[in-house]
Amino acid sequence: MKRVDDFEKRREHLKNLSDTQLYERFWSLTEQIVQPLVDLSYTHTSPAIERSVLLRMGFSSLEARPIVEYGTKWNLLGKGMGNVVLTYARLKNLDYLKAGEELAGGTGWDLIIEKMKGGVER
Repeated sequence: MKRVDDFEKRREHLKNLSDTQLYERFWSLTEQIVQPLVDLSYTHTSPAIERSVLLRMGFSSLEARPIVEYGTKWNLLGKGMGNVVLTYARLKNLDYLKAGEELAGGTGWDLIIEKMKGGVER
């Protein structure tokens, strides 16, 4: 079976575009493809994802696990555990690693729960 070469027909709508226009079109289409994944990430997470975020922030697995467990207990997982740590650090004027250490030890959750009732802190 021989493949019919239809490249010229398929590229008709692109052939008069400059390199800059092709570049812009590529990134525009890429954004359209990725947007549903970005939207999904705002509404869906899991303990594994949140632990992964904390690990990338520099926490050990021994620190990340209890933070995620407390976040799950207080129904804050959807707020993002990295966001929770950064919010607590801002509220207490602490380095975020120190803030995460406190949260992992069970300290500060009352403050976070009160602060995060209204929505995601930015």
